[in-house]
Amino acid sequence: MPEASLRFYAHLNDFLAPSRRQLEFLHRFDGMPAVKDMIEALGVPHTEVALILVNNHPVDFTYNVHTGDRISVYPPFAHPELTSDLQPDAEGDFRFVADVHLGRLAAYLRMLGFDTLFPEDYRDEELARISSEEGRILLTRDRGLLKRSIVRRGYYVRATDPWQQLEELIKRFDLYDLLAKAQRCTGCNGELRVVPKAEVVDRVLPSTLQYYDEFRLCGTCGKVYWRGSHYEQMDAFIARVCHHRS
Repeated sequence: MPEASLRFYAHLNDFLAPSRRQLEFLHRFDGMPAVKDMIEALGVPHTEVALILVNNHPVDFTYNVHTGDRISVYPPFAHPELTSDLQPDAEGDFRFVADVHLGRLAAYLRMLGFDTLFPEDYRDEELARISSEEGRILLTRDRGLLKRSIVRRGYYVRATDPWQQLEELIKRFDLYDLLAKAQRCTGCNGELRVVPKAEVVDRVLPSTLQYYDEFRLCGTCGKVYWRGSHYEQMDAFIARVCHHRS
């Protein structure tokens, strides 16, 4: 039976069986499968892969694997001296769509100003379609969703705690310089605008008006925001993450 040797680098090993992590291993196969299919059959979604070398030469996902091939698979930034066309060029476009299990993460991203859709009642095929048609980064903890062929931009969220998930995304996409440049409604994703206190006197409690002077209004759903404990917590988070920036 034909066989090839494979080696996955950096955090791509998170997806592999323990016996295959951080080492080169042999894999048997039938026919001449596309390297994308082989990689995903081993558990690694194609959205996590930035570079594939076969016998030290870059290939794309359509390459048909031959017996005896030596395949090296890299995530983004793991091999910066080499370039690849595997991932779409969308520099600076950090718009997201999150699956139903990442609601708190979606809210945090909106607080930081990132355009983040969170369609709670959408099925996997609809999330994949939105990601594909709008060029949004699909965030999920479902590997199968990221393996759908129409998904070009996606990320498998490793952490389970929402604050850790947020820190993970900031590091992965190098979002440090974009944090809190704007704010969005945590409920509907609408853009917020600063409004005078007089404009919201009939929308908030008198005690809130007494202690806060700066208010923001969602232009889509009309929800009113002020810098309460949630924003103080976010400010502390940003300070900590930026302090530990590597």
